[in-house]
Amino acid sequence: MEEDLQIDLSVTAEIKLYYDLYVPAPTTPSAEAAASLPLAGWELKRPLLIAVHGYGAHKRYMMREARAVAPKGWVIASVQAPHQHFRKTDDGYQVGFGWLTDHNPADSVALHHKFLLDVIAKLSADTLIDRSQVYLFGFSQACALNFRFAFTHPGSVAGVIGVCGGIPGDLDTNAAYQPLNAPTFYLYGNDDEFYTEAKFAEFDKKLRERLPNSRSKQYTAKHEITEEMRENIRSFLLEI
Repeated sequence: MEEDLQIDLSVTAEIKLYYDLYVPAPTTPSAEAAASLPLAGWELKRPLLIAVHGYGAHKRYMMREARAVAPKGWVIASVQAPHQHFRKTDDGYQVGFGWLTDHNPADSVALHHKFLLDVIAKLSADTLIDRSQVYLFGFSQACALNFRFAFTHPGSVAGVIGVCGGIPGDLDTNAAYQPLNAPTFYLYGNDDEFYTEAKFAEFDKKLRERLPNSRSKQYTAKHEITEEMRENIRSFLLEI
């Protein structure tokens, strides 16, 4: 047998993806409200906020952020990226997680999408959420990923919030993207360490051209979620 070198072969292996779940304590609806709800119970009508962290962060961080903005009574699922790495800090090294890799990034995007779909399906099957009221909340790296998901699966989301991140680079060319009518809110700082004001303005313009129900706001901020952002996100969720 002659020598043979084959590259980029693959097998499919199952991995576990982790998320944290917050389910609020039940409250009792008024008699009038209860009369209009299905026999299965009013508890089925809880919205779901899926929190997706950025590069180097983790699900606990985004759970804190999500709980700071979610209206009362909302279920929250904070998902954790599959790619683990060590990052240097002032105290040594900490473990962080990322969603994308340079090698075959399309596989990472597909895994993110399947993760969200599986979480939605699981919580819906457990009768914890109203599947028609699923909202995405993403920071930094997760911003473009969540928009990709929403354009690919527009029927699965009722709204999208993107903070201090980019947009899909293939927004104008990907044939898989469909019209998205759900309300979106795009937030960014004027002193971000990773994106210039001009780049954010470009992202904002493209989203507005593509989305009929889009809003955005620039803040005096770096690459961060500020208290003013939290207040505005909460107001956005209450309005929709």
